[in-house]
Amino acid sequence: MTTSNIVLNVNGIEVIYNHVILVLKGVSLQVPQGAIVALLGGNGAGKTTTLRAVSNLLQGERGAVTKGSIELRGERIENLTPADLVQRGVVQVMEGRHCFAHLTIEENLMTGSYTRKDKGEIAANLEKVYNYFPRLKTRRTSQAAYTSGGEQQMCAIGRALMANPSIVLLDEPSMGLAPQIVEEVFNIVKDLNDKEKVTFLLAEQNTNMALRYSDYGYIMESGRIVMDGKASDLATNEDVKEFYLGVGAGERKNFKDTKSYKRRKRWLA
Repeated sequence: MTTSNIVLNVNGIEVIYNHVILVLKGVSLQVPQGAIVALLGGNGAGKTTTLRAVSNLLQGERGAVTKGSIELRGERIENLTPADLVQRGVVQVMEGRHCFAHLTIEENLMTGSYTRKDKGEIAANLEKVYNYFPRLKTRRTSQAAYTSGGEQQMCAIGRALMANPSIVLLDEPSMGLAPQIVEEVFNIVKDLNDKEKVTFLLAEQNTNMALRYSDYGYIMESGRIVMDGKASDLATNEDVKEFYLGVGAGERKNFKDTKSYKRRKRWLA
């Protein structure tokens, strides 16, 4: 991964909640321009906290970055507000398909355009969202509360696109969705990456699906990155297959016991 095209650089960050609970322990990762980078790991590994550290949404949960740095195109961003980051093209799609239940699908989408002033641009963005998510156009007058989980996830991603993002932080897009809907959502993410050149950093427990659609992956465990590499290499790695793809036999207490993790520790040292 060359450094010349890195849009997001997370360098050795620690995150503490409530002044005492250490959640992230020296997390480093890079996201190149125009890539889909997957942040993988089980529940509680630290994926969501990493995304919230980037988008500066930790404060609402009494969390703070206490060490390390986060850079967007070479600019330190730890002290910027979430609104500042949206203005710079960083938009997060929260875990759990957060939509305004009482608003229609189209009204939900329009809330994502609050940073845009040009009505023509807003209309073009809305048409672009409907082009990628034709189901949303069909349901545009329906209240979000009465749409399916898949439609709400599409609405949440569509709302992010209304801000013309250059990088989208996508948190657990497959959570609670039927397999065919998950495939549909990931196909749209890939399409947006290919055609609109949107960069994605996605946190995902569905390792198999994420590695199929990503360029590069980082595996987290207990607040640390324990392994990283090209998605195609991770998908064929024996340790990854055993721990995260449900292939192979044998029991280990955790991923840190594997050869891959130990090799990475020596390499980092």
